[in-house]
Amino acid sequence: MKPRFSLLTICLLLNACGGPAPRSDNATPAPAHWQFETQYSAQQTSVLWWQRFGSAELDRLIEQARVDSHDLAAALARVRQARATAVIAGAPLLPQVTLGLNGSRSQLLNNRDNADSDNDSKSYGANLSASYEVDFWGGVAAARDSAVQSLRASEYDRATVELTLLGGVADQYARTLSAREQEAIAGLNLSNARRVLALVQTRYDSGSATALELAQQKSLVASQERQLPLVRQQAGESLITLAALLGQPVQSLRIGAQPFSSLSWPSIDAGVPSELLRRRPDIARAEAQLAAAQADVEVARAALLPKLTLGVGLGSESTQAADALRTPFYTLSAGLLAPVFNNGRLRAERDRATARQEELLESYRGAIVNGFADVEKALNSISGLDQQRRWQDEELKQAQRAFEIAQSRYQAGAEDLLTVLETQRTLYAAQDQNVQLRLSRVQASIALYKALGGGWQAQ
Repeated sequence: MKPRFSLLTICLLLNACGGPAPRSDNATPAPAHWQFETQYSAQQTSVLWWQRFGSAELDRLIEQARVDSHDLAAALARVRQARATAVIAGAPLLPQVTLGLNGSRSQLLNNRDNADSDNDSKSYGANLSASYEVDFWGGVAAARDSAVQSLRASEYDRATVELTLLGGVADQYARTLSAREQEAIAGLNLSNARRVLALVQTRYDSGSATALELAQQKSLVASQERQLPLVRQQAGESLITLAALLGQPVQSLRIGAQPFSSLSWPSIDAGVPSELLRRRPDIARAEAQLAAAQADVEVARAALLPKLTLGVGLGSESTQAADALRTPFYTLSAGLLAPVFNNGRLRAERDRATARQEELLESYRGAIVNGFADVEKALNSISGLDQQRRWQDEELKQAQRAFEIAQSRYQAGAEDLLTVLETQRTLYAAQDQNVQLRLSRVQASIALYKALGGGWQAQ
């Protein structure tokens, strides 16, 4: 029994020597504050951030996307693959135990008709064996660590896919509602243009308007007629994209009649830049990929060094089945395998793993910088759009008033048609800009929620 305890002791001592090297902090320093941070009171980012827009229909679409999205389902399948890979990679850290049962019979072919038992050979046996590769250099543990970090990266990737998906659903929903409002505005503008055309036609028939004025107003009506199919096309494209995000054909998608103006413009607290590293799943994914690459370097280094394998077995063999377990024996084995010549393959694999680690280090740093940039751009957009919003309502109000005055004065003969045409174009542009501004503001809020990780936190 003493040899068994000696081998077990050696196995445990050598295995204790292995282990991955500690990973240094490779993060890019965070700025002290945001360059374009808002000054007004704002709410903390929530994992249910889409509810801040105040749309029950958007809430329903978000939940539908989380259930039916093919991209999200594929990401979940990748997580299951990575989890199984991690189990496989960790299996060699413990001994592999096998059990075998065997039986055989042999007889000379030229003596098949001879009943002599000396020509008939039978054998029965059983064996239980265990083998273990001593992880003296930490390569096996590093392979396990690499797989575990890859599993974490796949989980963070799933969170990134979900955040991108939900942001896309919210964005396309806002686009659909805004396109519908633009379509309604285009219809009203067309009605206004036709009403003015009828007025010009009446004045032309009475001789108080010229053929040029009539042609100009007809041109404006045609322009408004052309605008309607364009905004309908835009609404249709947004609806098609939204349906694809939900994992269904557009024919199955039904959107209610919620007005675009009913969507809220939430005020969002961006926090401090240093918090972003734990709030962005894509940054966490890049960090996990870097950690996996660092472990892969340890695996490649260990492959250059000798491997020690220990084995132990218990068995029994007999010519009679009833006596198969009555003649037990044991075996102990140890083997040392060292690479001698492989034409530089192992060193090249180590160099490749090192270069991969350097690549992912730069990718990790780039992900951090890009994360900061995403937040800054969203904050800058919100700041600029809010400043424009202060004057947009007044611009639209005055454009509407100017058009009504010009139309009334033209009808009374106190104004020429050019003034009416100009005020019409100004009003149409102001109405369109108002919708575009509100859409941009909603999209900027969505972008900021995504840039801040959508309330996600690294565990």
